[in-house]
Amino acid sequence: MEVAGCRVPDEVVRIREDIRSMKIRGAGSIARNGALALAIAAERFCGRDLEEFLMYMRAVADFVRSARPTAVSLPNSVSYVMSRLEKSKPRSVEEAKEVVTKAARDFVSYSENAVKVVAQLGAKRIEKGDTIMTHCHSTASVAVILEAHKQGKVARVFVKETRPALQGLITARELAREGVEVVLIPDSAVRYYMKRVDKVVVGADAVAANGAVVNKIGTSLVALAAKEARARVYVASESYKFSPYTIVGELVPIEMRDPTEVVDREWLTENQNVQVLNPVFDVTPPEYIDAIITEVGVIPPQAAILILVEEYGVTPLTIEHIPAIHPDAD
Repeated sequence: MEVAGCRVPDEVVRIREDIRSMKIRGAGSIARNGALALAIAAERFCGRDLEEFLMYMRAVADFVRSARPTAVSLPNSVSYVMSRLEKSKPRSVEEAKEVVTKAARDFVSYSENAVKVVAQLGAKRIEKGDTIMTHCHSTASVAVILEAHKQGKVARVFVKETRPALQGLITARELAREGVEVVLIPDSAVRYYMKRVDKVVVGADAVAANGAVVNKIGTSLVALAAKEARARVYVASESYKFSPYTIVGELVPIEMRDPTEVVDREWLTENQNVQVLNPVFDVTPPEYIDAIITEVGVIPPQAAILILVEEYGVTPLTIEHIPAIHPDAD
């Protein structure tokens, strides 16, 4: 890919592909890598013309942003960096490069600190002797559980395998490595074991303005089973995962991934009359969520819109100035 006479660095292309192919997972990690990709692109710009640099960075931003349409953290992190570039009105390419690299570093620092704050606030919601269930792999939710474990509150954690990509195995390994008692269960066993659970802690790929949570497919079933069993459901989510687009009613796009993640290509070839669907995410209604734990506070899901308005200044009047999400063509 070449823009304004400069080739986009291979490392940026690799980061974008790793995000798209889910080698880089977790909304926080996706966001941080997206910001770093912009810094790498800026540092390696080969020209000297400021307008060409701005055109180049806008194109790179669109390219990176398009990797994952549902992980709102990615376009939000890209917007964080690009908005500072646009507002700074640099007078030279070197000055513009400095703005981009500083903004990227600031975002990464903020993101990493946000997880620590979420962990501290979330651990306060866990009581001594609690059995927890979690789903998929989320840096924020794992951080909450580990912080509560350090405080001696966690009895055990049920971790769902989370098919088809089995991200639950990552969570199980990370928790067990820190001495947490982990029980790995099949996804289909969630209701069977929910009667033994006190709290559910999950992450989020996106939070809508009405408090609905978009997360790995199966999250809504966990929340439904928890509601039936009267187990509290907490969502650990940094504020940059809140979707500004939903404030004007736009839906968060749900990715459909390759069916070979579910069955192998040979099976597909032998059974061409069978349609295989592989949605990556589902939407958990706000009424199934007890609280959303963010770095700016613990809020009821119905207050999600306040995060967008108070933390990001997003209103229907400003939404048109936010760069749009460009879903990947595949």
